Amino acid sequence: MGAVNGVDEQGSASRRRFVDPHGDPFLRTRFAVPPRPVTFLPRPRLTRHLDEALRTPLTLVNGAAGAGKSLLVADWVRRPDRPGGLPVAWLTTDAVGDAPGMFWAYLLQALRVAGVPPAADIGFPADPSRLSPTLRARLAAELSARERPVIVVLDEFDRVTSPEIAEQLEFVLRHAGPGLRLVLVTRTEPLLPLHRYRAAGELTEIRDAELAFTPHEAARLMELHGLRLPPAAVRGLVERTRGWAAGLRLSALAAGQSPDPRAYLEEFEADRSAIADFLLAEVLKRQDTGTQELLLRVSVLDRFSPGLANAVTGRDDAEGILARLSRDNAFVEHVGHGLYRLHPLFAEILRAHLRMRRPGREPQLHLRAAAWLRRSGALAEALGHGAAAGDWEFTAGALVDDLAIGQFFTGLRSDALTGLFARMGREGAGPAPELVRAAGRLARCELDAGLTHLRRARDELGEYDGTPDAAPVQLTCALLEALAARMAGAPDRAEDAARAAGELWGAVPEALLDRHPELTALLLDHLGSARLWAGRFTEARAALAAVADAAPGAATALPREDSLGRLALIDYLDGRLGSAEHQAREALAETERFGLPRPSGSGVERLVLAAVAVDRDELGQAQALLDTSAGSHPAMRDPVLQAGRALTAGRLRLARGDAEAALKAVEADVAAEAASPWARAETALVAAAAHLAEGRTRTAEELLAEVPDEQVACAVGAARLHLATGRAAEAVRLLDRVRPEERAGPAVTVRAALVRAQAAHEAGDGATARRLVARALAQARRERLRRPFREAGPWIRPYLGTAPHWLTPGTGPAPRRPGPPPPLVEELSGRERDVLRRLAMTMSTEEIAADLYVSVNTVKTHLKSVYRKLSVNRRNEAVRRARELDLL
Repeated sequence: MGAVNGVDEQGSASRRRFVDPHGDPFLRTRFAVPPRPVTFLPRPRLTRHLDEALRTPLTLVNGAAGAGKSLLVADWVRRPDRPGGLPVAWLTTDAVGDAPGMFWAYLLQALRVAGVPPAADIGFPADPSRLSPTLRARLAAELSARERPVIVVLDEFDRVTSPEIAEQLEFVLRHAGPGLRLVLVTRTEPLLPLHRYRAAGELTEIRDAELAFTPHEAARLMELHGLRLPPAAVRGLVERTRGWAAGLRLSALAAGQSPDPRAYLEEFEADRSAIADFLLAEVLKRQDTGTQELLLRVSVLDRFSPGLANAVTGRDDAEGILARLSRDNAFVEHVGHGLYRLHPLFAEILRAHLRMRRPGREPQLHLRAAAWLRRSGALAEALGHGAAAGDWEFTAGALVDDLAIGQFFTGLRSDALTGLFARMGREGAGPAPELVRAAGRLARCELDAGLTHLRRARDELGEYDGTPDAAPVQLTCALLEALAARMAGAPDRAEDAARAAGELWGAVPEALLDRHPELTALLLDHLGSARLWAGRFTEARAALAAVADAAPGAATALPREDSLGRLALIDYLDGRLGSAEHQAREALAETERFGLPRPSGSGVERLVLAAVAVDRDELGQAQALLDTSAGSHPAMRDPVLQAGRALTAGRLRLARGDAEAALKAVEADVAAEAASPWARAETALVAAAAHLAEGRTRTAEELLAEVPDEQVACAVGAARLHLATGRAAEAVRLLDRVRPEERAGPAVTVRAALVRAQAAHEAGDGATARRLVARALAQARRERLRRPFREAGPWIRPYLGTAPHWLTPGTGPAPRRPGPPPPLVEELSGRERDVLRRLAMTMSTEEIAADLYVSVNTVKTHLKSVYRKLSVNRRNEAVRRARELDLL
């Protein structure tokens, strides 16, 4: 009767104690705790977590093949300081199979080996395929009566796939109570009702993510293999292996045999290493043929949905297969939102295997993926797969048809897009590839090459006329035409491109334009910049303000920054320093808050801030800002930027008394198809002032003749220079004609007031001069405008009285010194600056003369002039005063 029920009588059980139900001897290795290799790394953070297994009935250590599960648990059970010191029964289940009788026979034997022999009346399975309910009930009852629990470790439990065994095991676990602590080491989810144990707080879990080695642990593991790596190399290795224990150990073993271990670990080919052998044997070949084929094909994907996997593999059951592989820890990870990814090393090995088993198949798979992703609206991924397939007509066409060409210039993907299409070379014909080539060249500021590709694209656009795809291609061409015109300084061509774009707007789906706000923003920014170059400030402001007022976002951050910077420049040219500074600082913050890569923007906002600093006589700050403005996005380097930089540098050199350097700065060639009236006029003013400072009055007067009256700020600058050359009446007539007080901001009106004041002073009208200086001071104070008073010269001293503290650069009043406050300086000439620099080096008069190749008397003449302009009497006072004014 006992044998029929699957349980022998007590005597039979005694006789069969050392054999399994087949009558074969038990394999002792199945009950042995795995030995720790010499290079094993204890991981206290995980063993401390395992200590919780003593307080919960069930513990699950679930991870991929080679994740270090078994060695972790083996290290824990061998620890002499393990809490409780409880007996441990270890059973490796790979020899048991799915026969219930065999499983329980081995489990009972594991208890005996652990020194916890079951009572004789529990019985023994006689049939390998069956288990009597009596046996499991008696075993559970005996375990529940124990004073101290026994720990049962079932290693490789993923081999047990029988629902019957799972149900029997769960019965024993539930009824054994505190007498049993069950630890399952598995690659897959066991069939036990884990949710119940989890909800009751009776489950301890350690899964793949926790099993992964940290960079610190990986570094220690490498050291155990005799490898000392810098932190960056360790982080790279951990990132590539995702902290996978077997991958790290196999890599370390292979690197140890290499003459350059560090180089090996940075460059090793996973498909030609022991890692490939491990993954192919332990993961790929354990799957059925259909699943193997699916894994090989999806290896060309990064992250993928079941729908994309079906499109690539040509099947319709990917969802179930991927879910199973993820549950089974088969190096397929579910990353949320219905997406999966392969472990990077596994994917690398599968791709190599795919090339070997299916030559020529990889490009086809990439094209299938690209087509599906494009239909799904995932443009970035579609472009990547199109490029991987080498189909550049498809890839360029996808970018152009989606109106995404603006991503070359703005947003977080500009570098990636540029790098992707850099591989295109000469492959691909048609307007779309030519437009992409043009965009790539213009993005690098290669104007001539960009124009060549634009001409080719226009020549091939005829075949698109009348087709549904015509509008996106033609609109893309118009955008690049506007950019090229802006870079070339061709305002009329920019207007033509903007007009062409406006005519195409209605032919493009609204949803497409909404998806790419950068296209509209870039087009208006290019148009506004071209108008600014042409001196049409009102029209330029309208286009630029439309960009600046648009909703902020990473896609439009660069054109918004550039537009804000150019609006700031218009404000500066109109003499509104406060508004210019505010707009410029807004521009600086625009791309920073979206974390765009540098260089971004044109840097024109830094030029504006530098120019404002010059007008405020903060020359050190102006130089620092000018230096940082050099880094700009190549596509934003246009004549406006070049001229602005030259003019700001020239004004700064003039403020420091170096007229020759100022001339050199503004004489730099600015290439442009059309001349800019304001740039030409401002350049002439700086050059005239420099020549005047060097005593070349005739040259200065000739330059002033080129300054038109239409630009109010330039007209005021010209009036000041007319006054300096002794033509006071002409200066006043010019001011009366342009009426700057009605049309410009304080930086212009203050200078105009000072010109009128000096003219009144020279005419002997002190009362009018005093009233005009007072008005200029009141206006200048709000803007902290100091430079016009520095430029005024000695005549202004009597009208200033005690100079207001804000006229001294800094946040507060200047430190008081004995005696009257020092008067404001008159500009030093270049030669006077040369003498002053050598004075600061404590050179004698004779040494200065020898160094400058001039006579001693000439040096003495220059020194007298320096002392007079600085209002000092001695050498050391001259040096100190010059340093206070940032002249040295």
